[in-house]
Amino acid sequence: MKKWFITGAVVIVLIGLGAWAFVSIRPPPPKRCGTPGGPPITAPRIRLSDGRYLAYEEHGVSRQNATFKIVFIHAFSTFRRDAVIANRVRPGFLEKNSIYVVSYDRPGYGESDPHSSRNEKTLAHDVEQLADQLQLGSKFYVVGYSMGGQAVWGVLKYIPHRLAGATLLCPVTNSWWPSFPDSLTWELWNKQSKSERFAMLVTHHTPWLLYWWNNQKLFATTAVMQSSPTMFSPQDLALLPKLAARVSYKNQTMQQGTHESLDRDLIVGFGKWSFDPMKIENPFPKGEGSVHMWQGDDDRLVPIQLQRIIAQKLSWIKYHEIPGAGHIFPMADGMAETVLKELLPIPQSS
Repeated sequence: MKKWFITGAVVIVLIGLGAWAFVSIRPPPPKRCGTPGGPPITAPRIRLSDGRYLAYEEHGVSRQNATFKIVFIHAFSTFRRDAVIANRVRPGFLEKNSIYVVSYDRPGYGESDPHSSRNEKTLAHDVEQLADQLQLGSKFYVVGYSMGGQAVWGVLKYIPHRLAGATLLCPVTNSWWPSFPDSLTWELWNKQSKSERFAMLVTHHTPWLLYWWNNQKLFATTAVMQSSPTMFSPQDLALLPKLAARVSYKNQTMQQGTHESLDRDLIVGFGKWSFDPMKIENPFPKGEGSVHMWQGDDDRLVPIQLQRIIAQKLSWIKYHEIPGAGHIFPMADGMAETVLKELLPIPQSS
């Protein structure tokens, strides 16, 4: 009787632990905009071919009258209102140069529907469908920042025929891309903290555990998830006050939940890709357009050593390395205009 009681108790404890573990690792369903109990819909949205909705915001001249039409892809933990190439230019700059910019919420952010199956290919086709439904024409420009910059690789791979030009601003790299030298990725790996390394292993090998990892309290998570000051360079820290306006709308960024926004970004960004970005062919072999990559040499989030490898292997990319700059260098005065003047055929004096 005593043995049976002990065995039963152990079974009950194991069942309880299993149930607790299941609940702990299972993310809650997203709070979709426009559904009962979900956030309201305040932005214009388009409906994609799979039924999902994308929210967007327009800047500059009307798309009907614009000479240059740009799709902007936002960074990690931001959304459509954080369009640095539209917000950090002088008043009237876009209008003077006949520039139209549309920024949109990537899936799960802001007011765009979550997409649990999103990957580098679906993100590219989201951009294409957005451009088509807004009637931007057969060719348009794309600019992506940070995690949004990484998404531009998918655009270059899957819809290069739709591009007039592209810019990647400090795009996030993935150490598992096969063209990176093992010796270099191993060297950079050993420089990371134990918590950063463990988080990368979870993200890449067991993404179904990422929600639990990013929400547990037993171990330290990544600097990015904690918004730790250690991820900022001296220049970044000096530029942080320029982000003060975000306070008024920051809560809208992940209002549908963090799993289909932040976690999904990490799963896509550091997961297993269907292609190697360093094998992409030049989309403008006749020089009819250009691709630019900008990187600060004091970026504490994206290793400059990996960006230099990409620039070497893809010699057709116009690589701009900024001395002393960190990860939020696009916020610096005049930087957004400089980026646009390099991408677009507009006067340098404008």
